[in-house]
Amino acid sequence: MLLSDRSIADHMANGDLRIEPWKGERQLQPASIEVHLGFSIDNCGFGAIHPDDYLLTLHPNEFRLAHTLEVVTLPADIAARVEGKSSLGRLGLLIHTAGFIDPGFSGQITLELKNLNHDQSLTLSYGQPVGQLAFFTMTTPAHRPYGHEELGSHYQGQRGTTPSYMS
Repeated sequence: MLLSDRSIADHMANGDLRIEPWKGERQLQPASIEVHLGFSIDNCGFGAIHPDDYLLTLHPNEFRLAHTLEVVTLPADIAARVEGKSSLGRLGLLIHTAGFIDPGFSGQITLELKNLNHDQSLTLSYGQPVGQLAFFTMTTPAHRPYGHEELGSHYQGQRGTTPSYMS
């Protein structure tokens, strides 16, 4: 079941769902929370205008990795999905993360960015709202949530833009 703004706020208030940093009510949407673009200058080749104004330019058909500014921690009975913002999607930006964000995950979320526009570059700035996290309750808590010792969860606790562990 998709969580509403009220349910998200309740889970945040009781501490089993954590988003850090949390900007409060203005980050809460009717059925999601807004997430912001974070990236590291030392990976993915980003350039800087000045120390507080980092920009990422995606050229036509270009694919890049970035990450959410927020660290997300999910309990064993909630999964999440990343969705792009419609205003950016209408410019040709596809924002994705492969599959669900599994129950038990904690870390920054690596974003897969693709400029689907064939003739126009897109420029994104550090801290810009770029997507939404929609949360889903599970019928029961996961028996082995993400990070469980038997799973070999490669991305648990990730900070920054994390490339694939596949060779």
